[in-house]
Amino acid sequence: MTIVKHLIADTFGSHVGKYSERLKVTQKGETLTQAPLLHLEAVSILNMGVSISADALEACCERGIPVFFVNSTGTPYASVYSAGLVGTVITRREQLRAFDDWRGIHLGLAFATGKIQNQAITLKYLAKNRSDTPEGDELRLYAAEVMDHIAWLERLQGNTVDEIRPQLLAAEGNAAKVYWQAVGRYVLPESYEWQGREGRGALDPINSLLNYGYGILYSQVERVLVLAGLDPYAGFIHVDRPGKPSLVLDLIEEFLQVAVDRVVFGLAARHFTVEQDEKGRLSEETRRQFATHILDHLESNVRYNGQRYPLCQVMQMQARQIASFVRGMEEAYQPFKAEW
Repeated sequence: MTIVKHLIADTFGSHVGKYSERLKVTQKGETLTQAPLLHLEAVSILNMGVSISADALEACCERGIPVFFVNSTGTPYASVYSAGLVGTVITRREQLRAFDDWRGIHLGLAFATGKIQNQAITLKYLAKNRSDTPEGDELRLYAAEVMDHIAWLERLQGNTVDEIRPQLLAAEGNAAKVYWQAVGRYVLPESYEWQGREGRGALDPINSLLNYGYGILYSQVERVLVLAGLDPYAGFIHVDRPGKPSLVLDLIEEFLQVAVDRVVFGLAARHFTVEQDEKGRLSEETRRQFATHILDHLESNVRYNGQRYPLCQVMQMQARQIASFVRGMEEAYQPFKAEW
């Protein structure tokens, strides 16, 4: 039997229950999927109208398996963890203190640098598959333009991350404009009629896939932060607001391009069929297929510190590196740099 590490329940009217030492997703008595608790690492409820039993929740909490709730547009709205996973007091105290000193500036710049360099690397990666073509040459030029914004970041100065946040966000935003402009011109097939990047509420196929994929990745990043003993709601770049997991939004920046963007671009190149309802929402079948692609990709190996690890494991190691840095066990935090 295939080992299931991430159980997905996304069919309207389905139910997640505990049966002996496994979780089953059923609908009207039919088993849709199942997973032994022994190997399970996370459960994601990816649609409205899906229920989960108290027994299943208790079994997950006893084993440290988080349960994530994400709506049909990819927006996470709740997470359930074991209370024992959020008790690393020393790490959280230092995380909060770091916001007001040089560590906050260092982390803010590192997260922004990671995002920008991985946008440039992704364009180089896409250009490599278009070698000796005008499109490939243009993508390399766009990659160089994206990288120019890192030099701008390196000149920022301040005593706290609050002081440099406006300039930092401006650099991120300007680099992103260049990145998505390159994607629209030279990466996505014209048949998708992509008009540019849109966040929540987008109705076109490509943005709908990106937003849904980001929602799945968001849950994964929240998980690794909690396991590292960090507070996912105490970030450095993204301004604190009630209910906004700002550290999740900080760390996810390093992984959006390699974990989601590349998957979407690859599917688009193969003319992946995106089914949507009359309101532009992805169909259950499209969500199921796409989620499988994202989760499979998270299990694929990438180069990290001279070795190869599953991408999901790299995310965990990056979270632990943040925790070690704020506790003073590391001199610096190095953002994840993708390969191309």
